[in-house]
Amino acid sequence: MDTAYNLSPLLHLALLGIALALAPLAWVALRHRGAAARLRGLTALTLFLCFDLVLFGAFTRLTDSGLGCPDWPGCYGSASPLGAQHHIAAAQALLPDGPVTHAKAWIEMLHRYLATAVGVLITVLAVATWRQHRRGTPGLISPWWASATLVWVCLQGAFGALTVTLKLYPAIVTGHLLGGLGLLALLAAQSQAFTGPGSRPLALTPGLRRGLWALAALALAQIALGGWVSTNYAVLACSDFPTCHGRWWPEMDFEHGFTLQRALGSTGEGDFLPFAALTAIHFTHRLMALVLLAALALTAWGLWRQPDPQARRWACALLAVGAWQLGSGVSNVVLGWPLVAAVAHTGGAAALTVILSLMLMRAHQSARARVPAQPAAHPDLVPGARYP
Repeated sequence: MDTAYNLSPLLHLALLGIALALAPLAWVALRHRGAAARLRGLTALTLFLCFDLVLFGAFTRLTDSGLGCPDWPGCYGSASPLGAQHHIAAAQALLPDGPVTHAKAWIEMLHRYLATAVGVLITVLAVATWRQHRRGTPGLISPWWASATLVWVCLQGAFGALTVTLKLYPAIVTGHLLGGLGLLALLAAQSQAFTGPGSRPLALTPGLRRGLWALAALALAQIALGGWVSTNYAVLACSDFPTCHGRWWPEMDFEHGFTLQRALGSTGEGDFLPFAALTAIHFTHRLMALVLLAALALTAWGLWRQPDPQARRWACALLAVGAWQLGSGVSNVVLGWPLVAAVAHTGGAAALTVILSLMLMRAHQSARARVPAQPAAHPDLVPGARYP
């Protein structure tokens, strides 16, 4: 097959995505009563399945299954690897350890099936939110949240297609990872934006709210660096810890390492990417980890000192995910990048994204819900005196 795009299985994949989405939709309909409650339940369930999708996407990338089916959206023009067995067998016979095998094809297509089902759920969520908004159902969020999520998942699908058709172009693959985490952030914030019994605002000082936004910006930068490490296969560029190649400051090539417009394993000029460039990618991620962990600890300390008891629980959550990321990140280096530790590290990044999104939305709700200060008493009135 010569073309990277073959839309002939698109209808079959859409029907399969709808079929997979029917089970969670039925579960939400049976478990929740009332339009607002159902939308809250659907948002939370979609968030959970999107989290699973991000993890399975990491598993797909880390098992080198991203090109298990070298075309899009199907597999050699079929809706499943079953219809492409001849093509897969021929590719595997030519390159037994190459990117196309039966196992890798199934992993890649399962990722696409799950992504299609999540896309269907987000579409239903957007349609239902607008419908209930027009009916004036109380307790709803703005329907533009769901609309933004729908647009985002469509863009994420486009990045997924480019990941395959551009043969794992590092900037595209990193963008696809960040898009998945952005989708998580949208759904997490959306799950907290409903009003009603389930909403629990987080009262923070203005300074701590600004610090939380700064922490989110640092986390985004670090996750982007981590994606750049993974998509360039630079995890083992430093195989010792805490030093790198036995040195505190190893030889590094930042220019080639952080050139975005280049193919996998190549410089922008098409030459082989030097190992010093991979070292620069890895070591920058390490340095940024120190900055993020310090900011995370400082934010947790500030939360612990807040009068709101809920803030202490969020402080513990931040410290726990920071410890998880430190442990899984070091394990990737000293244990030779085992699959479990690599997926766990992506899971920690996803968890941090969700936690920060929930906190920011709750803090925003709390700031908006504050009672305005009472006007000062008239200076000519005496407290406690009676006036006609």
